[in-house]
Amino acid sequence: MSVLVLGVSGSVSVYKACDLASKLVQAGHTVRTVMTHHAAELVSPQLFEALTGEAPFVDEFSEERQGGMDHIELAQAAELFLVAPMTGNLAARLALGIADDLVSTVSLAIAKGTPRLACPAMNPSMLDHPAVQRNLKALVEDGWEVMEPGSGNMACGDEGAGRLPEPAEILARVEELLSR
Repeated sequence: MSVLVLGVSGSVSVYKACDLASKLVQAGHTVRTVMTHHAAELVSPQLFEALTGEAPFVDEFSEERQGGMDHIELAQAAELFLVAPMTGNLAARLALGIADDLVSTVSLAIAKGTPRLACPAMNPSMLDHPAVQRNLKALVEDGWEVMEPGSGNMACGDEGAGRLPEPAEILARVEELLSR
């Protein structure tokens, strides 16, 4: 069906991103995963490779590269750019146009008009922080769609909004965006 680029950042909800990647593939999409270094510390990139059949990208300067410009090639292939989970840190960097890792450089290279979907996931206090809210608003103004986080118990023991939406909900939104 479609080629999706899945950006994954270092939130404890990364386990849901694994399920999401699997569901996207089961729905017939090609999923090319791009991970921040923090995400790769929480879950092995090999898991995403097993789930998607595509080797994930973590470092644009790794020894595995074959001379191409991964961020450009990934951005040009993307029919939709999905970031799930999106941490407060990544939201700030993307809102400011800071390209200091592969996820953020791919984000800057995504063609205008390509759907971009952000799925924030963080502690409720972090999500509610004015800087995070300002950055999410800036992303929307830049053309991103931002899904509302779910509410409930968090890994840290707090309760409130900040949970990564369920993979089935994200998949449904991806399908809606692709059908436009």
